[in-house]
Amino acid sequence: MKKLHIKKGDTVKVISGNSKGKTGVVLEVVTDKNRAVVEGVNVVTKHVKPSATKPEGGIEKTEAAVHVSNLMLVDPATGEATRTGRKLDDKGKLQRYSKKTGEII
Repeated sequence: MKKLHIKKGDTVKVISGNSKGKTGVVLEVVTDKNRAVVEGVNVVTKHVKPSATKPEGGIEKTEAAVHVSNLMLVDPATGEATRTGRKLDDKGKLQRYSKKTGEII
């Protein structure tokens, strides 16, 4: 399994693309495609045919996946976007830390 700099539940900021500057919470991470679904970012409209579960059909707005290279983790301490690194803690487990403040995330 591939390790990425973001995971589900993180608050991220979009650094490039149509949604540049927006922030949101990561809803899902697709590791094999290096993509993440972020709340309120990259919203697309999808036409839905009427079915038994949704008899009226219609047009739905949903979030589409964004490549993780266009996302930057927001440091919970400062509220600013920051690069992340990994270092071992005293138990030998890898922990993510903020490159700006040095604090463990």
